[in-house]
Amino acid sequence: MTCYICATCGVQFASTDSTPERCPICADERQYVGWSGQRWTTLDDLRKEHRNQVRDDCGLTGIGTEPSFAIGQRALLIRSPQGNLLWDCITVIDDATVEVVRKLGGVRAIAISHPHYYSSMVEWSRAFDAPVFLHSADQRWVMRPDARIEFWSGETKSLWDGMTLIRAGGHFEGGTVLHWPAGAEGGAALLSGDIISVAQDRRWVTFMYSYPNYIPLSAAVVDRIVSAVQPFEFDRIYGAWWDRNVASDAKNAVRRSAERYKRALL
Repeated sequence: MTCYICATCGVQFASTDSTPERCPICADERQYVGWSGQRWTTLDDLRKEHRNQVRDDCGLTGIGTEPSFAIGQRALLIRSPQGNLLWDCITVIDDATVEVVRKLGGVRAIAISHPHYYSSMVEWSRAFDAPVFLHSADQRWVMRPDARIEFWSGETKSLWDGMTLIRAGGHFEGGTVLHWPAGAEGGAALLSGDIISVAQDRRWVTFMYSYPNYIPLSAAVVDRIVSAVQPFEFDRIYGAWWDRNVASDAKNAVRRSAERYKRALL
């Protein structure tokens, strides 16, 4: 029995004696099946050619895989007085990564923005004996159920040290962002994955139902995302990939970007 991993999205599945027939996450219109067809791999195979890099990313500790695998996102480790939070997740986990993270204080809990980044969340959870917080609206996209996964509902979930999970929706119904009031350099920050995606021009962000298939969101849904984060103050946004961050004036960037986005829909 093997926990196979979809090579396109990087999500690990529950153990089976043969490869699953398909990946529902990639078959969904927000993602895609690779041009060469559905392909599968395993953690053991990935560890032969991939390693994780742990480095600073705009004042936060980032964890990303080299060479890049699947969607290529990096995770972020928030080091906080009452316990560290791992934000979003990556597929590759190995002994070297676990050792480095433990030296940084370990992981009290894991929170993930949306199903494209569920990756090997159960492996990470077991390595650190940490719960995984997912919004209940996205429960059907969990490909490897586990007792450590805790589903939350409603619009916000309070964590420790003032951190708050916010259901922004949009990209997925349960799409989640994290508000971190302490911030990496003293200013509050929003960790957004690609629920609010940092653009190549990092003064701006954008919003999409599907990024690879270029399916936009409606103006009403974009307004709902902006309204969800409006009550929270933040000066910085951390996106989903290395160095894709709005370093300052991020709340205004969200507002400006939403207005630009809606004008483009007309």
